[in-house]
Amino acid sequence: MPDTVACVSSVDVPQPLPAGLADALDGWTRHLRSERAVSSHSLRAYRGDVAGLLEHARRMGRNRVADIDLLVLRSWLAGQASRGMARTTLARRAAAARGFTAWACREGLAASDPGALLATPRTGRSLPGVLRRDEADALLHVAGLAADDEDPVGLRDLAVLEVLYASGIRVGELCGLDRDDVDLSRRVLRVLGKGSKERTVPVGVPALRAVDRWLEDGRPSLATDDSGPALFLGSRGRRVDPRTVRRAVHDLLAHVPGAPDLGPHGLRHSAATHLLEGGADLRSVQELLGHATLATTQIYTHVSVDRLRATYDQAHPRA
Repeated sequence: MPDTVACVSSVDVPQPLPAGLADALDGWTRHLRSERAVSSHSLRAYRGDVAGLLEHARRMGRNRVADIDLLVLRSWLAGQASRGMARTTLARRAAAARGFTAWACREGLAASDPGALLATPRTGRSLPGVLRRDEADALLHVAGLAADDEDPVGLRDLAVLEVLYASGIRVGELCGLDRDDVDLSRRVLRVLGKGSKERTVPVGVPALRAVDRWLEDGRPSLATDDSGPALFLGSRGRRVDPRTVRRAVHDLLAHVPGAPDLGPHGLRHSAATHLLEGGADLRSVQELLGHATLATTQIYTHVSVDRLRATYDQAHPRA
């Protein structure tokens, strides 16, 4: 008998999904893992979203994937919206539902794709905080003061902050770096991004100096048999965890007067913003950040008022 999946309902006592829905959920999960190569975090989120949708369908008496129509999808999202679910979460769940129904249609589990008619809730264009250039300089100065040759963690944190700000890579990409991914002579990093897409990212001399110092004086003190090829290590010698990096960024930023409390994504956004302020074009920043579309880059980067005013003053005949 096929395995069943237990889903939590806010109204009923949790019950197993009907076999057809459970099998479809498992099949879609395998599709995401093997063909879409989504991250483990995204896989858990998307599976949970669709499991919730299928549980809602079960409560509405729809026990087959073919019975799920636009009414089911809309009532599922409406119920969550009425409970105050954030718009970003609703948008992600709508995307998961569309992905599932499109897959089910291709697999012949449904005659049509109701998700194609499902609108995405607007999420707005909220931007994370960003450091000014002087605040970024102050942060790296603080990290430099804390970097002691006898303290490998301080050397690691300096190298981590320098690389995050210099390259704009994601915290997960940073934690996944191996020693061989650093090319000191070419001043680039080989980064494995979302969807297992590899890209080459340039970094500056200060960041490479900090990495070289970490490799020479810091990493050997923490390395164990479990370290493997990992570039950055935690205090126990294993590959550094994203939570450790986030904590280091928050702790060091606390020593910069007036700076916003940001995490690694704030440094990514700051790097992109400062590149644009320095004259980089949007498509170059898109490639650096590893965004699939230019629209994503436009959402997560912005041009400062000062640069906009300077461009206006230089270009407009009546400025």
